[in-house]
Amino acid sequence: MTVTLLPLQEMIRAIRSARTQCEERGVIQRECAAIRAQFRQADNGGRSHNLAKLLYVHMLGYPAHFGQMECVRMIASPRYSEKRVGYLGAMMLLDEKQDASLLITNSIKNDLSNSNQYIQSLALCTLACMGSAEMCRDLAPEIDRLLRASNSYIKKKAALCAVHIVRKVHDLGELFTKAARSLLTEKNHGVVHGAVVLITELCERNSETLERFRKTVPDLVQIMKGLVISGYSPDHDVAGISDPFLQVRILRLLRILGRNNEGASDAMNDLLAQVATNTDSTKTVGNAVLYETVLTVLDIKSESGLRVLAVNILGRFLLNNDRNIRYIAMTSLQKIVGTDHNAVQRHRGTIVDCLKDQDASVKRRALDLSLALVSASNIRSMMKELLSFLSSCPPELRSQTASGIFNAAERYAPSQRWHIDTILHVLTTAGGDVRDETVPNLIQLITNTSELHCYTVHKLYRALLSDISQQPLVQVACWCIGEYGDLLLRGECQETEPVQVTEDDVLDVLETVLQSHMSFPSTRGFALTATMKLSTRITENVDRIRSIVSIYGSCIDVELQQRAVEYNALFKKYDHMRAAVLERMPVIEKNSQGHINGETIKESQTVKVKPGDLLFKRLMHSPWLNTDLKLMQPSTLSVFSVVATVTVYEKDGVTVTLSCEKQSDSGLTVTLTASNSTESDIRGFTLQAAVPKSVQLHMKAPSGDSLPARGAAKVTQMVVLNNPNKVQLAYLQLVSEVFDLSPIFYSFGSQNI
Repeated sequence: MTVTLLPLQEMIRAIRSARTQCEERGVIQRECAAIRAQFRQADNGGRSHNLAKLLYVHMLGYPAHFGQMECVRMIASPRYSEKRVGYLGAMMLLDEKQDASLLITNSIKNDLSNSNQYIQSLALCTLACMGSAEMCRDLAPEIDRLLRASNSYIKKKAALCAVHIVRKVHDLGELFTKAARSLLTEKNHGVVHGAVVLITELCERNSETLERFRKTVPDLVQIMKGLVISGYSPDHDVAGISDPFLQVRILRLLRILGRNNEGASDAMNDLLAQVATNTDSTKTVGNAVLYETVLTVLDIKSESGLRVLAVNILGRFLLNNDRNIRYIAMTSLQKIVGTDHNAVQRHRGTIVDCLKDQDASVKRRALDLSLALVSASNIRSMMKELLSFLSSCPPELRSQTASGIFNAAERYAPSQRWHIDTILHVLTTAGGDVRDETVPNLIQLITNTSELHCYTVHKLYRALLSDISQQPLVQVACWCIGEYGDLLLRGECQETEPVQVTEDDVLDVLETVLQSHMSFPSTRGFALTATMKLSTRITENVDRIRSIVSIYGSCIDVELQQRAVEYNALFKKYDHMRAAVLERMPVIEKNSQGHINGETIKESQTVKVKPGDLLFKRLMHSPWLNTDLKLMQPSTLSVFSVVATVTVYEKDGVTVTLSCEKQSDSGLTVTLTASNSTESDIRGFTLQAAVPKSVQLHMKAPSGDSLPARGAAKVTQMVVLNNPNKVQLAYLQLVSEVFDLSPIFYSFGSQNI
């Protein structure tokens, strides 16, 4: 034996002593050439030795396929030493996709009937490792026969081989059902383990088999109880736990059998309680058994007290020093927080403490679970912890944390002021990591809380003085200053300590935003519009505002330049309309259907177009409204003095014409016609309309929601306007000339622009 192994050891030593990869390849190539020469010889006494060397070469990643046929010949050999190496080579060099694997089917069948249990074992292991579907069909009866053998050593290997056959050919599962059940009565732990694995596979594959094996729950419970209460057994004891591998397998099978079945669940409740209370949790082995017990309790129809016990075990896991155990505990709690919310809430303090863990994966799981635990009763305390975590969390978690805080605040905010303060805190701490919709959503919230306008504008003004690096915060602050600058200048605020602010102070801070290198182009747009809006809210610095606006008429940024040019036109040509155009925005009611009337703006219809269809891009970039309604609202203007027919939009291949028909002194019917001259269809095409609060608007259903290519068809829609109070109205064509928009009152929006 020593002489046989020595050349292999010398080859290994030569390979390891190679100083370069090229030298290593040279050694292997010489050895492989010598092995090929030996394989060609008819009388080769060192066949097993040569194949063993070739398998080592294969383990190093070098090609060894030329040894496949040698494996087939050695498997057919009557000598056990050659069979052993041949079967090992087959498991390493052959797979079911190669034709050579079919050549060993007959040899495996013969060896399965061999009187030597070790030769039978070699055949069983090889079939379980690389048997193809064809081999499994041919040899399945032999495996079923061996499952009924008297030799425990063979039965446990036959059970695992049957598992492979069931996975390869599902239809053969019925063949092993009867034998698998009888194996549960065996005393040998290896046989019982193999039987449990086989039954688990059978139950997962077939619902009828699952119902049949539910009758074995009492037997499994009895086996499990024997393991739990048994004394020390040196053959099966692992750190004081009797055969934990078998216990885990039985618990997994019980979980499958008890799922959605009250009878089976009731039969195992007492056992699960016994395992949960008697298993030692100071060792990793005991924690593995406890974890499987918890999963089983939570997955079956268990009693409420047992579920609480399972959650408490997970709570103890959170205190474990092993981060892996803490991680799986939080993962499990995350799955049940919706169904067992109160039980999980008892461990809220421990979960929040895990936010301070050094491990990034544990910290992420703790964040997910903490956000899921937020409720109306604990919103203040939980938000305090989450805001503290936000200030120190890793950059990759800030966006998720901010979004979670926003969602929780929107659902459970105890007051509007608290809601606003919380969002502003997030913007101050991690403004660069919030989502794009945060700004319009906060603007909508501020707009709806009229009693807090003074408080909000004062707080945002102070935030703007201290930091202009957080762009979403700066944008909201500019919006509020533009809208409620008069409240800021008044200096009277009951909700917060009043600050004496002059007109120059406000304009200085807006100019700082406009000139800062940290400001995004969109932020400068907010600041410029805020400056323009202040022209109707202050009295002494209008000339300074006019000067600021005129400077940006030649800005390199096209959007900002166009905005400035339009505002300059308001100052010069249409100064008499400036107060009406720039008046305070009405309340924005988010995500509602209807028309714009009174003091509430509602979304009339939503447009969905393909990316690249730029419809009324100018309107879509107004920074004053939330993203659901991109329309500047001049509340004292109307559309009653329009021409009979006019083209209101003609760009990017889309043409919209409008015709009017006067119905009465206070009524008007407008018909809108849209066509598409491009080469591709435009789908989801709809229109939005806004009118002054003194005018009533009714939009009838459009003829369709798609514009076929090349003008194949048109979309028409009728709108009925009514002015019951006969209020003196201005001509909206003037607004078109100032803002480079279509006349009338229509805009096109897009959720995909």
